[in-house]
Amino acid sequence: MVGNSAIKGFARKDVANSTNTAINNKNNNNNIPIPTQGADIGLILIASGFTLTGLAFMDPFFGHPPPAWRVNKETGHAELVTSPRELFYHDVSEEEAEYWVTQLTTQCLKALFEGGEHTYAGWRDVPVWYLGTTEDRGLPVLVQRMQVGMAREMGGVVEHRELGTSHSPFLSRPQETVDVIVEAIAGFVGRELVRYGSGSTGPASARGEQRAMATVPGIRFWQPFSWLKFGVPLALGHLVGRGILLFGWGRMIWRTRLGLRSL
Repeated sequence: MVGNSAIKGFARKDVANSTNTAINNKNNNNNIPIPTQGADIGLILIASGFTLTGLAFMDPFFGHPPPAWRVNKETGHAELVTSPRELFYHDVSEEEAEYWVTQLTTQCLKALFEGGEHTYAGWRDVPVWYLGTTEDRGLPVLVQRMQVGMAREMGGVVEHRELGTSHSPFLSRPQETVDVIVEAIAGFVGRELVRYGSGSTGPASARGEQRAMATVPGIRFWQPFSWLKFGVPLALGHLVGRGILLFGWGRMIWRTRLGLRSL
């Protein structure tokens, strides 16, 4: 949620608007410096979600935690009820999984249930690359695919890739994860990538070592199973996205009418 919300005011369109305003002020002899900062040009999400403006993390779940964890009001923290290794690290060695489990810290409930007034759907302002994880036991791949469909319906420009990993592809398949990140960044800046046969992708200066590529989820007419595997969750996501848009439009119209009546 932090990555999505941090984009607010820093997308290219926002920086361009502030720059034009500063130039106009400069032309009008106002001593306001012209901004020279860069802008957010893209967002990469890995086995994550799409933040909705004005909603806290738990709002879409109506305040009910998923089966993997529970609320502890005495400590003020969320408590895992599922083995962290099974939830996040089931496809790495036992030794490595145990190490990463020791690195986990507590999660404050306030960050999950409060702060909706600070959230922002930054993914609607920049192009997005979403890396899904098909063996994820923390965030099921069905939910991930639905989220991609929802985001696209709501105006997001989303490139979708998937790896057959747990919730932590950066640990079990680090090089393939890097390949996707490199491909995403190249797409953000308009740089052409060189593909090394059926192996990795990377800029022309990268090494051409062979490794498995992330799959591109999509419906293929000659593969009926893909209709069920990808088409159904994406379609459901589109329906959810359309419902959210209709609700937002209806609320805006209602507020507008109330405002007019109060005059």
